[in-house]
Amino acid sequence: MIHRAGPLLAAGFLALAGTGAAFAHHGWGSYDANTVVTLEGPILQAAYEFPHGHVIMEGRGKRWDVVLAPPSRMNSRGLPREELTVGKVAKVEGYPSKVTPTEMRAERITIDGKTIELR
Repeated sequence: MIHRAGPLLAAGFLALAGTGAAFAHHGWGSYDANTVVTLEGPILQAAYEFPHGHVIMEGRGKRWDVVLAPPSRMNSRGLPREELTVGKVAKVEGYPSKVTPTEMRAERITIDGKTIELR
């Protein structure tokens, strides 16, 4: 019986270990949906990656980490990787993080006069 309990316990721990990442990915509860923030400024860094793209940009006198949509959604809605480049000025609207003061979840982004709905 003890020989069987070890693998079962290990499997249980492994199953639980993955739940934190899933919650972090789907846990939009850490953003304040009652407060809309609008930022406009230059893109300092851009990442077009899974599970969500993001940009670091200047706005309101601070550097913000702006969480975007998954790359497949951005591409299908008209924001290919080539448009999300360092140096371009972007306007983002979204919800601020309740945990990290300079992080936000973007609902839309405007680059070169074109607005893309991200959610």
